[in-house]
Amino acid sequence: MVYAALSPSLYSLPSQGVPQTCGSDHVDLESAIKHGVTVAEVTGSNSISVAEHAVMMILALVSNYLPAHEWVKKGGWNIADCVERSYDLEGMHVGTVAAGRIGLAVLRRLKPFQTHLHYFQRHRLPESVEKELNLTFHSNVEEMAEMCDIITINAPLHPGTQNMFNEALLAKMKRGAYIVDTARAEICSRDGIVHALESGQLAGYAGDVWFPQPAPKDHPWRTMPYQGMTPHMSGTSLSAQVRYAAGTREILECWFERRPIREEYVIVDGGKLAGTGAKAYTARSS
Repeated sequence: MVYAALSPSLYSLPSQGVPQTCGSDHVDLESAIKHGVTVAEVTGSNSISVAEHAVMMILALVSNYLPAHEWVKKGGWNIADCVERSYDLEGMHVGTVAAGRIGLAVLRRLKPFQTHLHYFQRHRLPESVEKELNLTFHSNVEEMAEMCDIITINAPLHPGTQNMFNEALLAKMKRGAYIVDTARAEICSRDGIVHALESGQLAGYAGDVWFPQPAPKDHPWRTMPYQGMTPHMSGTSLSAQVRYAAGTREILECWFERRPIREEYVIVDGGKLAGTGAKAYTARSS
């Protein structure tokens, strides 16, 4: 059996019936490894869409765009309140958790803003890329969190990232920092984010991901202060849909024709993490 994925959604191929959609982290990778199931996803199909969305969210938070827009909608003209929490992005320290296709695309788009760029991930980028973007590498997320004004999360959900931004890590961040999460909501503590915004430890949080999804009407992230939430739509632009439809077709054709699936699409194969999966995910010890 193969699970052919469109990132961030995933098409599964059961023996009968209509393909089902879910996130690739919703597949039980441990079970797939155990039972020899191949898991593949259309890696990179919506990377640019998500990266652009993340940069948009960063700018909206830092400039205090959303509250200012609300003043206009209400017929007001309160410039003093609009700029009370408005800053320039230039000169800020911005770090990404993971610098894969999405994280690196975010960093490239932020370089022209004259920011100081940081990244944390298990595998260090080539020296040439670090020099090109003037990146600072951090071997642990705590070190980066203490230095950055803004953190953008671009990592998959797995045992190594689940609840990474818990109360303890949020407390280590600069007071008044921002978080943008277009990856998975479970990387952050739901209640920890709310408390950090209410206390002023965080100046803003923008996310495109929720847990659970769809989010219930009483989800606290709908009403917490200084937020810029969207309903998990960043990777589903019309441009992205064209790319991941083509990629899903390619995976399925390779599978049915018994041709190798390109390595960048493979998450699990041959009873182990493979391809992109070996670089981006961790497996629980048996």
